[in-house]
Amino acid sequence: MLLKGIASRAPDAAFSQRDCWDILRTSRRFGELKTRSQRLLEKVLNSENGIDTRRFAMPEVEQLFDLDAESLNRGFEREAPRLGSLALGDALEAAGVRPAEVDALLVCTCTGYLCPGVSSYVAERMGMRSDVFLSDLVGLGCGAAIPMLRQADALAQANPSMTIACIAVEVCSAAFYLDDDPGVLISLCLFGDGASATVWRGGGQDPSGEISCSGFDTIHSPADRELLRFQNVGGKLKNRLDRAVPARAASMVRELHGRANCNGADIVSHAGGRDVLDEIAGVLDEPDLTVSREVLRDFGNMSRPSVLFALERYLQEKGDADFQAWATSFGAGFACHSMRIERSSSGS
Repeated sequence: MLLKGIASRAPDAAFSQRDCWDILRTSRRFGELKTRSQRLLEKVLNSENGIDTRRFAMPEVEQLFDLDAESLNRGFEREAPRLGSLALGDALEAAGVRPAEVDALLVCTCTGYLCPGVSSYVAERMGMRSDVFLSDLVGLGCGAAIPMLRQADALAQANPSMTIACIAVEVCSAAFYLDDDPGVLISLCLFGDGASATVWRGGGQDPSGEISCSGFDTIHSPADRELLRFQNVGGKLKNRLDRAVPARAASMVRELHGRANCNGADIVSHAGGRDVLDEIAGVLDEPDLTVSREVLRDFGNMSRPSVLFALERYLQEKGDADFQAWATSFGAGFACHSMRIERSSSGS
């Protein structure tokens, strides 16, 4: 399938890591943590961890830890469709496509729940046709953007004339949780909010000079499920994050990269965290991960949208030049995913 437009949006409210520390240490819930937990938060938020700023869509972030589960999910219900629609509007404009011309809308998210899904609300906001095909992917965690594009590719292969829009959106601030679990505390220091949208058409046309996406692959390891996943605790989403995640993610990335036979291709990775990117760099012989590190620096780990934020920056740098890239994302499951994305003036 061929990429026609890509755009990303993050909330206007930006917070430095120092800002986050100041908010945390003055909150009522912070005083209920054990001393070692307080010290861990202080150390991570005031040390170099690859993140300068994060964006939060939830209002009054100072009160997030005092909100009940219903209030947090209401924030997701409000902010996820809004943020996703903004990103999609920009992507459609870049593609020269009107909302009424979209034949299918795919959305992936995991930081809240809506039924009907976020796609229904975005389609309504954007004024899409009543017969637009809607599909929401939930439960795949941080890596879901690439499986979403794999589903879009299947639609494009079956219906080459289709125009397909995809949105990865997360309101991680609606899923913030605070207790003495070190994994919870580290998660609190990493995640931010954002949305990225892409617009695609089937590959039946001449791909010369076009950006095409193909070569999807996945590894799923249920034995490692407890390393990274959401738990439901008192109705709230609590992120389970094990210290083994960076090494496990890197080993899966290395396996998929070896199967892809794409030596020499640029690497675009999900910006899961500084340690994750360092591990990936080590197992792939130090590729240039600058765009992924920049996304982490400017936005933190946004879960699903992160790899598409990085892809957008990569494509902006390439301009009209030919390129070959290999993109990867990973997350709950434990699962890792990949795809090839390229432009060739010869269409080969």
